[in-house]
Amino acid sequence: MSRALPQSEPMTDLPPRVTIYEVGARDGLQNEKGVVPTDVKAQFVRRLVAAGLQTIETTSFVSPRWVPQLADATELLADLGEVGRGPLRPVLVPNERGLERALEAGVGAVAIFGSATETFAQKNLGRSREESVEMFKPVVKRAQDAGLWVRAYVSMCFGDPWEGPVPVGQVADACAELMDLGCDQLSIGDTIGTGTAGHVEALLAELGRRDIGVERIGVHFHDTYGQALANTLTALRAGVSVVDASTGGLGGCPYAKSATGNLATEDLVWMLDGAGVETGVDLDALVETSVWMAEQLGKPSPSRVVKALAGA
Repeated sequence: MSRALPQSEPMTDLPPRVTIYEVGARDGLQNEKGVVPTDVKAQFVRRLVAAGLQTIETTSFVSPRWVPQLADATELLADLGEVGRGPLRPVLVPNERGLERALEAGVGAVAIFGSATETFAQKNLGRSREESVEMFKPVVKRAQDAGLWVRAYVSMCFGDPWEGPVPVGQVADACAELMDLGCDQLSIGDTIGTGTAGHVEALLAELGRRDIGVERIGVHFHDTYGQALANTLTALRAGVSVVDASTGGLGGCPYAKSATGNLATEDLVWMLDGAGVETGVDLDALVETSVWMAEQLGKPSPSRVVKALAGA
């Protein structure tokens, strides 16, 4: 597959290297209506590894009643073997039971997921923010005792479909509550894609005042309003060097109309290649993987770069 290359003009105010935290196999697939076969998921992960992605969130040990698409978490990790284990293959866990299943599968890293708003905490976790933090305490402690790396997701950091704008201080409080449990990394999520560059700058500054430095932060932007790359660039200029993205732009937000899903990994890599930032990702291989996965799902990739390079 021949393709154009972005003209590389290094930007001096960006990190020299960015870690892409790939969420396509978990966050990208979890809302798909048709169940994706386990062997297809396993091949997807292996293709992502072959394309140079290192940190790949593979699945989630949530109740099958909540997310039927990921009911095969144990089977998937068994299929992947060593490829699905270690500190660079995190899985999502909602509670101690999920952690137990993850430990039985031999994982090396886990992620918990909280909320910056009370409404979403109730809808997503069935409990208040305070109650969810209490639920996560033993999860983080047991994970740490087992030598696992732990990430904390916080959703609705840039707006909530029920509560509207979310005060920056409230978001920082929610982030601090989870990081105080001892998590290694924080991912701030623009769940409905309404964030803007100034908002990103303000939140990162407030987190810094709470002693949560950019070296412990990853950013997770949705592209509902076309702001994901602009918001990412703002975060990178502030010193963030971990960016969540989904190959092919897989995933969507059920809480935002016309949501286009996660930031596409290919779009991110194109921007970073052009800015002279290292990612270790082979864009050709990644585009080929996206085209292949789109065929498995029976729908085109929303990634602009995939469309351009694959001639879609």
